Amino acid sequence: MSKKFEGVYAVLCTPFTKDDKVDETALRKHVRFLVDEGKIHGIIPNGSTGEFTALSEAERKEIADIVIDEVAGKVPVVVGTASVSTKETVMYTQYAASGGADGVMIVPPYYCHPNEKEIFGHYKTIAEHSDIEVIVYNNPSTSGVDMQPELLARLAEFERLSYVKESSGDMTRVAEIQRLCGDKMRVFCGCDNLSLEMFIMGAVGWVAPVANIIPQLCVELYELGAVKKDIEKARELYFKLLPLFTLFETTGQYIQLSKAGLEILGRPFGIPRKPLLPPADEHKQRLKEILTTLSM
Repeated sequence: MSKKFEGVYAVLCTPFTKDDKVDETALRKHVRFLVDEGKIHGIIPNGSTGEFTALSEAERKEIADIVIDEVAGKVPVVVGTASVSTKETVMYTQYAASGGADGVMIVPPYYCHPNEKEIFGHYKTIAEHSDIEVIVYNNPSTSGVDMQPELLARLAEFERLSYVKESSGDMTRVAEIQRLCGDKMRVFCGCDNLSLEMFIMGAVGWVAPVANIIPQLCVELYELGAVKKDIEKARELYFKLLPLFTLFETTGQYIQLSKAGLEILGRPFGIPRKPLLPPADEHKQRLKEILTTLSM
């Protein structure tokens, strides 16, 4: 593999201006904060939390360019390049590679519910038409398909398909993927509320929406649980963070709550694009209470 990915990767929110344009100034400022103060290990623009499905092709390319430029090689940039078609996914992947991205993250085509043969062909085509590391993204709740460990083991035979963001919520997957794939397919945690458990089971990293608002605490949890293996201290911190993780998981409003959290912390990112709306008042109030408890 050309570059090793591990640690906490913040899947970026996308800031919008009042006239619904990508806010380049806010985006650059946020990236600098995450890298320089948050000490985050990697950045992922154009992911689900970044509202990629609500972005135009031009906006997705613009955001990738801005983030790659602002990070300037300090940490890996992994660009979300998923689309509903293989052709478009390859196009976005090649664009990210040519622009200097270190990797891409790709969920299977959504809405059309491809079968296992079609999913394999999708990723095979991507691997054959690009020379960049790929984080395969298994998220049944959004894509409508659940990539089993056996399929991931087949995909792991392609040199560049070397990571998986596992968001099925099934804790047995981490061990099974490692058993079948060994080091050919390393696991990133994709469920905030299972982060510590997945570190203990061998996950090498964490793709974290909550890292937009609590990057330092996410990094601390990773260091304690995955690197130092200080489970007692990791549990103590994990229990403090669990109310926040639970709020995100139970509402499913990663985009809305991430933006609301940034606003609470004095870093406004605008509102989500329609049809999404800002979070309900009770959820925003609960978020504010949690962040106050965490001394944010």
